[in-house]
Amino acid sequence: MKKVELLAPAGNLEKLKIALCYGADAVYGGTSTFSLRIRSGKEFDMDSYAQGIEYAHARGKKVYTTINSFPFNSQIKLYENHIAKMAELKPDALIVASPGVVQMAQRVAPQIPIHLSTQANVMNVLDAQVYYDMGVERIIVAREISLKDCEAIKRVIPDLELEIFVHGSMCFAYSGRCLVSALQTGRVPNRGSCANDCRFPYEVYAHNPETNTTFRLDEEPGIGTYIMNAKDMNMASHVDEILSSGVIDSLKIEGRTKSPYYAGVVTKAYRHAIDDHYAGDFDEQRYQKELHTTQNRGFSDAYLVSKPFERNNTQSHNFTIQDGTHQVMALVSEDGLTWKCKDKTCVGDRVEIVLPVGMSLEPMESDEGKIEEIENAFWLTLKKIVSTKGKEFQCIHSGDLNDIILPVKLPSYTILRRGIAEAKAKKGLI
Repeated sequence: MKKVELLAPAGNLEKLKIALCYGADAVYGGTSTFSLRIRSGKEFDMDSYAQGIEYAHARGKKVYTTINSFPFNSQIKLYENHIAKMAELKPDALIVASPGVVQMAQRVAPQIPIHLSTQANVMNVLDAQVYYDMGVERIIVAREISLKDCEAIKRVIPDLELEIFVHGSMCFAYSGRCLVSALQTGRVPNRGSCANDCRFPYEVYAHNPETNTTFRLDEEPGIGTYIMNAKDMNMASHVDEILSSGVIDSLKIEGRTKSPYYAGVVTKAYRHAIDDHYAGDFDEQRYQKELHTTQNRGFSDAYLVSKPFERNNTQSHNFTIQDGTHQVMALVSEDGLTWKCKDKTCVGDRVEIVLPVGMSLEPMESDEGKIEEIENAFWLTLKKIVSTKGKEFQCIHSGDLNDIILPVKLPSYTILRRGIAEAKAKKGLI
């Protein structure tokens, strides 16, 4: 039986490695302004992207290259050259967004499979058939599609792979077709430079042109002015239903610009959800508990199992971002010997250890620290905080660049975290 693929974001080389360590079967990312995430693309250059592909392939994993913005006429030759350069790195697919670029990719890199971006807004069998006939092997369907429509497409085109988003930021506009950012800041969303203007609070006014009178409309208390701010997608509770349909080939997590913690924890949660489905042991509370540790704009299960007009809880009215239940304290190095501080930490602190998929620990104690297992979780108590340069700290603060020696080697990219209330207390915020 072919199992569904788990596809995670890779905003840079470190996050690519973290996503794979935490259970992704494949990752997606890009290197240039021809990707829809300029900020993440700049964190990869050609060398580091090549390293990422080599790292993934050595582990039997895949990398899909994003070239999914919409080119101006003046960029067509540049686009063609970029496709040729990326093809030399031998990614497992090119993600593109328009019929013209589909044809260009087939001409320039015929050996690389083509995946159609969600920006193409495929919602039905007619459009899916057109792209399939053009040679597209996989369609990342519009975020507004229903599972029933996915089933309808698969009945007609059984060999076409379908990929859906299951987690991450949602756009206020239809599958990212928005001009608010372009209007206000000149940053064009469909060419990779969205300023996220929909996340800002707005004041609402009523203007009477006959009298040239303008009134500010007061908002209802508790509602606020985040009138275009969509909640984040969270489909973890529906993974069992999605996989039972048998028509989805890949579950995709949004978030190339999000943190390494997000890349690890969200990927691990969906890895467990997928594996538990196949094992007949699905429990949505297990996955939601972890997903709620991350920062978010509130969660919604979006539109896959409910039509848009049936929903009234997809908008976040009174905040643009909220804390999750936990705060990252540190990220362990790739060699597993040191950590870098992400949140104020002192001698005597006890923090939770979040391990990559398939990893485990043995309890231990030394002069430097102690690892113990409590209620099915591992915890590290720090008895000393000493850097690789020999400097000893009583407390170390977020942003300190010293590499701090661990009392015992941990798996690559292990995450150390604490509850958000404890983190805020240490900062004097509560």
